[in-house]
Amino acid sequence: MMLTLKELAQLCDAEIQDEHSSLEISAAADIMNAEVSQVTVLSNAKYTKYLANTKASACFISSKFSTEGAPEGLVFLSCDDPEISFLKAVNVLHPTPEITRSISKQSAIADNVTLGKNINIGAFSTIDEHSSIGDETEIYPSVHIGRNVSVGKNCRIYPNVVIYDNTQLGNNVIIHSGAIIAADGFGYKYRNNQHVKVPHVGNVIIADHVEIGANTCIDRGALGSTTIGAGSKIDNLVQLGHNNQVGRNVIICGQVGISGSCTIGDGAVLAGGVGVADHVNIGQQAVLMARSGIASDIKAGSQMFGSPAKDKKVVWRELVALSKLPELFKKFKDLESRLQKLEN
Repeated sequence: MMLTLKELAQLCDAEIQDEHSSLEISAAADIMNAEVSQVTVLSNAKYTKYLANTKASACFISSKFSTEGAPEGLVFLSCDDPEISFLKAVNVLHPTPEITRSISKQSAIADNVTLGKNINIGAFSTIDEHSSIGDETEIYPSVHIGRNVSVGKNCRIYPNVVIYDNTQLGNNVIIHSGAIIAADGFGYKYRNNQHVKVPHVGNVIIADHVEIGANTCIDRGALGSTTIGAGSKIDNLVQLGHNNQVGRNVIICGQVGISGSCTIGDGAVLAGGVGVADHVNIGQQAVLMARSGIASDIKAGSQMFGSPAKDKKVVWRELVALSKLPELFKKFKDLESRLQKLEN
């Protein structure tokens, strides 16, 4: 798509000088790789060094960044939040391709399924009885939706997703390829030298504006529900155990594993590779740093690191102390040698 800078500025809450308003922009790119007729962004001081050599025609920037050394002819789009303005530009300049909405003759849909308006159902997708699909929802090829599943409006479900029985999806939910929603939880009782399976007859409830990454697994509740709060975002390759209660606007990054019956407060962040034991409560706005192991409750607003996790400042002090051990050991050996000589 081609837009003038004036049009782009209006759409992205930015301002430009009038003499540059007719300059045409065709695409968005990062500041290191942008070319002529593309727009970029400078929102972090560590990228200032790339400003002098950028080939971009325009750049979103805030007043706190200096434009000294910028190439002649580079036009600046002044805005309060360059990152958000740039994201708007990306969406405008690189729109999602429109698909021809239809219900494929190669799909298998039970007779009593309720279908909304203007939906798309791809080839080889199956929808079992008593389920419902909301208006404007897109279901890509090879998706399986079980019995009594409710899918809200304007959802997007990518290929090879499996949604088990009784799942509830809100509006504007995105589920990426390979995700499994509402499989049985991992629950067993050891009796008479064998593992007895715990039945899981609950479900999964996913609120509005949730996004779930590729190959992520969310287990159904054993008796009640596993719930994901509105606005939460779950990355690829995440394991979310049975009966977890995830709050609103939570971020769960790739390869996180959360055992059963945990509660995660609103706005919490679980960085990549975090492991959480069962029945743990994580407070609102808590941040669990990458590869942390969580075995006990975490207070709201805490920033934790390590395994077992501790306050990040404590851990960093410990790491600094450990880094000095070789030097201290050498000093100790020198002192030991000197003392031996004195004793002799």
